[in-house]
Amino acid sequence: MFRQGDEGNYLYHIKSGLFKVTRLHENGNIVLFNILYPGETVPHHSLISPQDAHGTAIALIKSEVEMIPAQKWYKELEEDPAKTMDVARLLQEKVRFMQERLDHLTIGTPAERLELLSGWLGRHANGAPLTEYLTQEEIGQFIGVRRETVNRLLRHHN
Repeated sequence: MFRQGDEGNYLYHIKSGLFKVTRLHENGNIVLFNILYPGETVPHHSLISPQDAHGTAIALIKSEVEMIPAQKWYKELEEDPAKTMDVARLLQEKVRFMQERLDHLTIGTPAERLELLSGWLGRHANGAPLTEYLTQEEIGQFIGVRRETVNRLLRHHN
């Protein structure tokens, strides 16, 4: 959908599908730091003012996205006070998602965290198994464990 460093010429409204957002660090590490889902308008950090893309968004499953020219978005934001409430609601929803993610990271065992992630993503991925669209390394990053632990958990789960 967008690449890390892209200029903020567009915002994107996700109509269907799932996207992973990764960030390439200077040391060469690529880290999965977000999952985008239907109903979101992104990048979140550009909803009020433009900024270059912080990461790269890659579709995990078949997805539909509406591209919104940034200048049109910001002009409507200035002209229509109701649109600011739409932005506030979008950000509120993302904060709630992040709270849920933090709960998932701090609850119970790695197996429980894997189960929570699998269940949540499964609802958005039409039941496709987690390992069909995320690597073990990415799953580990998202639930706070090493890839080896994910491998062990997946073997034990099947």
